[in-house]
Amino acid sequence: MPSSVPRTAAVSALVAAALAAGLLAGSSSASAADIRIHGIQGPGRISPLVGTPVADVPGIVTGVRTYGSRGFWFQDPYPDKDRATSEGIFVFTNAVPTVAVGDSVKVSGTVTEYIPGGAASGNQSLTQISSPKITAVSSGNKVPAPETISAKTVPAAYTPKGTAATGNSINGLELKPRSYALDYYESLEGMNVRVGTSRVVGATDPYSELWVTVKPSENETRRGGTLYSSYEDQNTGRLQIQQLAPIAEQPFPKADVGDVLAGDTEGPLDFNQFGGYTLTARTLGKVTGNGAKAETTRAQRRDELAVATYNVENLDPSDPQEKFDALAAAVVGNLSSPDILALEEIQDDNGATDDGTVSADRTIAKFTAAIVAAGGPAYEARTVDPEDKTDGGEPGGNIRQVFLFNPERVSFTDRAGGDATTATEAVRKGGKAALSLSPGRIDPADAAWENSRKPLAGEFTFRGKPVIVIANHFGSKGGDESLVSHHQPPNRISEPQRHLQAKSVNAFVKDLQKIQRGVDVLVVGDINDFEFSATTKALAAGGALYPAVKSLPAPERYSYVYQGNSQVLDQILTSPSIDDFDYDSVHINAEFADQNSDHDPQVLRFRP
Repeated sequence: MPSSVPRTAAVSALVAAALAAGLLAGSSSASAADIRIHGIQGPGRISPLVGTPVADVPGIVTGVRTYGSRGFWFQDPYPDKDRATSEGIFVFTNAVPTVAVGDSVKVSGTVTEYIPGGAASGNQSLTQISSPKITAVSSGNKVPAPETISAKTVPAAYTPKGTAATGNSINGLELKPRSYALDYYESLEGMNVRVGTSRVVGATDPYSELWVTVKPSENETRRGGTLYSSYEDQNTGRLQIQQLAPIAEQPFPKADVGDVLAGDTEGPLDFNQFGGYTLTARTLGKVTGNGAKAETTRAQRRDELAVATYNVENLDPSDPQEKFDALAAAVVGNLSSPDILALEEIQDDNGATDDGTVSADRTIAKFTAAIVAAGGPAYEARTVDPEDKTDGGEPGGNIRQVFLFNPERVSFTDRAGGDATTATEAVRKGGKAALSLSPGRIDPADAAWENSRKPLAGEFTFRGKPVIVIANHFGSKGGDESLVSHHQPPNRISEPQRHLQAKSVNAFVKDLQKIQRGVDVLVVGDINDFEFSATTKALAAGGALYPAVKSLPAPERYSYVYQGNSQVLDQILTSPSIDDFDYDSVHINAEFADQNSDHDPQVLRFRP
């Protein structure tokens, strides 16, 4: 939870390095008198007074946080005329504050820059006053009027670009709040702000926060979200909403994507590790639902093969039966019992317990039994157990991909010998492309798959025709800098591994196509990257594959919602021989506060 991250009064390593490099200027003459909040905030992201003691800074308290990062915000009721300088600031008390909203106070302390998540995160810093001494002047004062954040006030351009001279950082640039959205939000850091009635674009999460957009027409999805469709077209109207009242005292509303946060939501604008600029609501609007329901895809026809992929989010036998039942009901009801189902994040038989267990037989048996109980087919399963602690994911969980298939409609071609370290190869069988091992793993010794899930390949037969399916779970985006990083563009350090993984799978598909030009191949799974990404381009390189999600209208291309952005992570790619298909991204999880997984499954139907 963002508010639980401890703060430090020390100047961060990043800021200290910037000072040492001469990029930022400290001021030792400011400790005397007449310093006001806008002078501390300055016209940039980093305070010109960082590291400096200040005395008797005046203002009115606009918000108090009594939990997590404890402190309060206060604001100067007499602003200057510079749009770039914020009039509000956070005071880090490290204990329950003794002030109340409406108190007029004077604060003495040291100006610091706190980086949520630490310097290595790449996050921007939050200007604050630390080690404070607070003098009460009066109480019951009117809070400074909020600045309204709206479609009219937020610029269309997202951010200025960093320069090579500053290591791609925008920290040293003067703010241009009329030109760039990130500059606009930074110019309001710590100030009392409000949003009016706004559409929810990120459902309430377990940490009691949601996302809204103040730009309702900005890349709107068919179901009310905000589509993430390009690195160059950021959605500037997104804003995270939290509340200042402890959850125990005031439950946070449950909202789904497409719902509306109606009325005024008002409070200080914070910056945190898990969402960047966040309205910490002193008063919160009311959620009104739009009645969104989970989608159901149509059943495949008799001569259609239905292949699906579904990330079931760290499923293991210790999960409550309710989770198994809900996932199973979705397979039968929402996915219409696909013929082949590739699962990602199936954990071993004791989940996160780290005792060397790698088998997932119990996990699979419990899931397939739940599907039968839900009225679905008696699926059979094929997988390859990983080596212990070599495939990433939750420590001890040993996640892997698993094929489920309906033996009444599909047969599996078993070719023995596949294990965690032995690679399957593209071979010729009866004049057609086939797998040397089925199920088998693709190139497991390649460095591309270090500490990551290895692709699982399997050979199936439908109505006498062979189909090869490759189930994937590419490396996660963990470690990437956020969209609000002080590096612009942000550093995406996880990408190179996915690029290598994509090239490995692409090369394997091409090996199959060299043997049989018209071989039917489906590459499916949690690719952990967007349909416009270099990863997807590497997968499809040379015309070997086509990202089927691109067959959908743009407002329907998403399988995951992150920080208010509806985006593609899960994909099915087709070989050129599969040129007539029906594709569906089945929205049953990502848009809802109540989720059985954080991913939406994907289904493709075609006639081999």
